[in-house]
This record gives sequence, structure tokens and C-alpha cells, in this order.
Amino acid sequence: MPRQGACRCVMRQGGPDAVRRRHHPMRHAARMPEDVAAAESRRAGRVRVTPDAAARISRDISTEDEKLLQRRPSSSFLDTDPWRALRILAEFVEGFDAMAAVGPAVTVFGSARIGEGEPYYELAREIGRQLAQAGYAVLTGGGPGIMEAANRGCREAGGLSVGCNIELPHEQGLNPYVDLGIEFRYFFARKVMFVKYADAFVILPGGFGTLDELFEALTLIQTAKVRHFPVIMVGSEYWRGMLDWLRDQPLALRAIDTSDLDLLTVTDDPAEVVRLILADGQATVDAETATAT
Repeated sequence: MPRQGACRCVMRQGGPDAVRRRHHPMRHAARMPEDVAAAESRRAGRVRVTPDAAARISRDISTEDEKLLQRRPSSSFLDTDPWRALRILAEFVEGFDAMAAVGPAVTVFGSARIGEGEPYYELAREIGRQLAQAGYAVLTGGGPGIMEAANRGCREAGGLSVGCNIELPHEQGLNPYVDLGIEFRYFFARKVMFVKYADAFVILPGGFGTLDELFEALTLIQTAKVRHFPVIMVGSEYWRGMLDWLRDQPLALRAIDTSDLDLLTVTDDPAEVVRLILADGQATVDAETATAT
């Protein structure tokens, strides 16, 4: 029997002169509940939803064109998660665009509350200066304190000073020593820049934010999400208590391994900071050359 789309032509009994009629096998079948639901459902973008489900989840099932062409749309969409997702994507795109040509860089962390003239401020400034002289850009959170000091030392030595600032309830502007500044709304987008474009982390004394960045880096290295780059803690007196606790508690409980503690290096010497970073950079080049040959 010849088929025509979803239908087929059949002959009535009574010979070849009988009248043809179109017959569908489901013509007289009762419509199933799921068929009714499908017929009444409405597609909105990639989502198909029935009126009942739309009411239960408070979803507008207008078509996307209807929403786009509204003459006076509500501004409430600016506070929705889909719109936030676009802002998040934009932060990554803008960050990647800005950072792509920076070249070798070292991320420096530390407290925003340590002011000019204090020992750790001057230590960070000297580290920034020596990193710039060694050919590295200095990347910080762009704020005051230790961040400002590292950016300042870098600029004074002619290096590229980069700041990734974060929107906070109490305004934190970029410090005046930043050459390339990027503003972020979201901590996690900013964190990606710190890790993705860093050849090393230098951690000076700081609070929760500094500790967050420290343990984020250690976790990424421990889980092999990033290569093992230097994580250098500056200020042996400041960090001693935390390191003792790591050995006495997590290590004793086997929550971490001895090799995990080996991911950290502690020093008070700016020249040693630079030497460790340069040595790691050379080792990386040698490894890549060996692999290529």
C-alpha cells in the first residue's frame, strides 16, 4: 500500500472501482492523556512546559520573540540568574582579553590593612621591584596594603603592574600603582585570573582573603587541576603557627600527606623568592623542550 506521509491509502472492499479514502491507524483511537498534554504544552526557547507546570513553577511561557519585542519590558530581569550568567560570562571574556598578552607574571597576595612604612609593606614593595627586574609582571587584587606595595615596587622598577579589583560592600578602588586594572563583580571569576596567568604565588601576611587564595592554590595543585607552580609564603614568624597546626592536626590525622606540605616554601628573603620562581621557570622550559624532542 502506498504511504503518503503519516497516512496510507487503502482500498474499500468491493473491487478496484471502490472509493479511496485516507486512513490513519489512530483515527478512531482515544487520545491518551500524554497526547493531550503535548498538544497543550508551549515551547519557550529550549524548554517545553504545560500550562499546569508553568503555573506551578511560575514560569512565563511567552515565546522569546514576544519577550524581546515588548515595548516597555520590566527591568526586573536584571536580577535574574540567567542574566547573572551573562554577566559572569562577560567577566571571563573581558578578563581573558585583558590578560592574554601580559606574559610571565607572579600573583602576590596579602592584607589590605598593612600600611606604608610597616615592615611587611616594604617587604612586598621590594619583592615587586625584584620580580619586575627579573622580567615578571606583578598581579595583585589591586587594593591597598600589601597589594599596593607589590604593585608599587613593580612599577618603580619599570615592570607591568596588574590589578584585579573586586566589588565590595565598602568600596575598594584600584591603588594608584596599577598599570592594567580589571574590575570584577564575582570572586570566582577574579580567582581564575589569579591562577590562570600566574607562574607563581607569593603569599604575604593577610587575613581570610589571603588564606582563601592560599588554600585554593594548594587544592588545585594537590588535585592536579593546575601544574605544580611555586607557592611561596613570605614571613616565617607570621606563618609559623599555622604551619605547626598543619603538622600537628591535619597531618597527624592523615587528612593530608607529608607531600602536601612540600607544596609550600617559606622564606623572608625577596631574592630567594625570585630565585625559586626563576628556577621553576627554567625547569618548566627544560621539561617542555625534552617533551618536544
